[in-house]
Amino acid sequence: MAKLLIVDDEVKIREVLREYALFDGYEADEAADGMEAVSKAKDNKYDLIIMDVMMPRLDGYSAVKEIRKSLDTPVLMLSARVEEYDKLFGFEIGVDDYVTKPFSPKEVMARVSAILKRGRQKSRTIKSDGLEIDVAGRNVFVDGAKAEMTPKEYELLFYLAENAGIAVSREKLLTDVWGYDFFGDDRTVDTHIKMLRASLGPYRDKIVTLRGLGYKLEL
Repeated sequence: MAKLLIVDDEVKIREVLREYALFDGYEADEAADGMEAVSKAKDNKYDLIIMDVMMPRLDGYSAVKEIRKSLDTPVLMLSARVEEYDKLFGFEIGVDDYVTKPFSPKEVMARVSAILKRGRQKSRTIKSDGLEIDVAGRNVFVDGAKAEMTPKEYELLFYLAENAGIAVSREKLLTDVWGYDFFGDDRTVDTHIKMLRASLGPYRDKIVTLRGLGYKLEL
């Protein structure tokens, strides 16, 4: 049974999400601000964190950055901010998905399910030259050294690896990697591809740009 941490300074939002989480068969814990969220995340093993952005003491972005120093727990962000810049910033610091307020609790639970499903990937290690992709362990090694990536970079690389040699459009990447119809544009994918290439170092050229279409990974 997956265990969730619901973080929001509004009691009613926490109560509603907890009720839906329990109904869907999850365990659920709560935190009222970013400081409490960081503390609980370090002391407990959660399968996913639902994190609000605007909170007292420590905002959601700062809490995620602190959690990411030691944990790779998936994060679903709740935000009243709809600007693309805010979403891209969140992805860069390790947020896995976004739900914009006001939201439907059913939609939040659907996003939770999609993120957890992506995380339950079967064991597989892919090797090509000095690049090693450990899907199950969520690790990537470049010439024997572990590459430090954001959760979304990992998901993007794993998806490309599972479809190695196949041309994948930006729209397909948005749908399958982000798990929903992203309200932005193709620059979201391009930004993450740029970050991913930087993380791959000498093997950055294994991600090939297909002009006017998308990308493919050549192993």
